Amino acid sequence: MARLPYADLTHPEAQPLVDRIVAERGSVLHLYQMLLHSPAVAGGWLNYLTSIRQLSTLPGDLRELVIMRVAVINGAPYEADQHAPIALKEGVSQAQLDALADWESSSLFGERDKAVLAYTDAMTRHVQVPEPVFQAARAAMGSDKLMVELTATVAAYNMVSRFLEALQVHSHDHR
Repeated sequence: MARLPYADLTHPEAQPLVDRIVAERGSVLHLYQMLLHSPAVAGGWLNYLTSIRQLSTLPGDLRELVIMRVAVINGAPYEADQHAPIALKEGVSQAQLDALADWESSSLFGERDKAVLAYTDAMTRHVQVPEPVFQAARAAMGSDKLMVELTATVAAYNMVSRFLEALQVHSHDHR
């Protein structure tokens, strides 16, 4: 159970954002139900994560591998629950998802994936990224734009998992 009650989605201050979330995403997930205690924060969050997930040119399979790896490292089951179906739709295999905990010894990931996962691990576990890891990821991305989008994706989903886990937001919660 979440550490705080979920926000009142009928509150007049939250209503415009609730309407937008439903229009854009179909429903108000637990994450946004919690964020809506502060509509200003929820609105900024929605804009940022929409940019990362829907406006970025980072290939969808890489984006979802990053998100799922961050969820594994940070022990964030809600994040994994929400993104596993998306990862599968983006071309990540179930076998790859199952192997993410030990990706370094798996033959299921190509060099591009391994460079991205190593970068994700360094950013998530240590914050500072060793130069060889950075250079391998940069070479795999092939452009500064994709490198920035990769970095922003890793950073964004670390923010998401930390928020979720600090407040113990989980899929099995009842509103």
